[in-house]
Amino acid sequence: MRCSQARTLFPGVLACVIVAAAASFLSEHYGAPVMLFALLLGMAMNFLSIEGPQAVGIEFTARQVLRIGVALLGLRITLGQIADLGWQPAAIVVVSVALTISVSMWVARWMGFQSLFGLLSGGATAICGASAALALAAAMPAHPGKERATLFTVISVSALSTLAMIVYPMLAQALGMDARLAGIFLGATIHDVAQVVGAGYSLSKETGDVATFVKLMRVAMLVPVIIFAVMLSRARTKNAGEATGPRPPLLPWFAVAFALLVLVNSSGWLPTAAVQVGSEFSRWCLVAAIAGIGMKTQLKELASVGLKPVLLMLGETIFLAALVLALLRWAV
Repeated sequence: MRCSQARTLFPGVLACVIVAAAASFLSEHYGAPVMLFALLLGMAMNFLSIEGPQAVGIEFTARQVLRIGVALLGLRITLGQIADLGWQPAAIVVVSVALTISVSMWVARWMGFQSLFGLLSGGATAICGASAALALAAAMPAHPGKERATLFTVISVSALSTLAMIVYPMLAQALGMDARLAGIFLGATIHDVAQVVGAGYSLSKETGDVATFVKLMRVAMLVPVIIFAVMLSRARTKNAGEATGPRPPLLPWFAVAFALLVLVNSSGWLPTAAVQVGSEFSRWCLVAAIAGIGMKTQLKELASVGLKPVLLMLGETIFLAALVLALLRWAV
């Protein structure tokens, strides 16, 4: 990173780190989840992401620092822990992603939208939130409403994911789930990686580890869904090749790094001190990223898009949660 770029990012990154430190202090003294404190304090400082020199650094923290933190979570998980989960989480992920996207496309057509909008919103809900929305949009052909549909999906899925981060842990506790079941539920239902991490570790370390692994299995589902989106787009229009611009990688680098670190950690090559330092740095990255996401949250922008798209995405979110709960009763 060049010095000029570092100077540009520094004010926003520093603001997120200060909020993270305040959230950690409050969590240690009052016993509430540190991620929740970081989110609420960040939302209270929302103005920093709209104007002033902090905006660029806040965006960097909410995206890149988050990914670094998620990648380093691989130091907290081993292949033995993954084997202990069994085959059920993988089956739940595959079934829930496929059914959520299929139902979303059908309902979108029933509501008067294009089925591609159902694929976009359903994919964002079922896979990995805003990242999936942007990846799927890049795979779809250009059309007049594409940018607005993508923007709406990103805003909506981020808002719903933030709400789920607060509500779903309480639901898991109300249903009497143990750490493993709660981790599977949170990892299979909450949209964005950041909010999965925040919700999981707000309950316990074990829940957070399970939720993160299940969530990254959903991220891996982006590969076949993008391939499906490309095939569907080409089947629906002869001008699919007109879409321009670079497409994102099929698997995000942080998911690959996470998997590699799990393998390294499972080998026993890393000293305990290095694992502890990496885990603690990961925690700080994630708390700072949650603060940055809180600063970026713009819930009021949802009011300008109309009611029907909001109802569609809310319905997709409820459907996914209900489906996963049903699958948990069947498979686990």
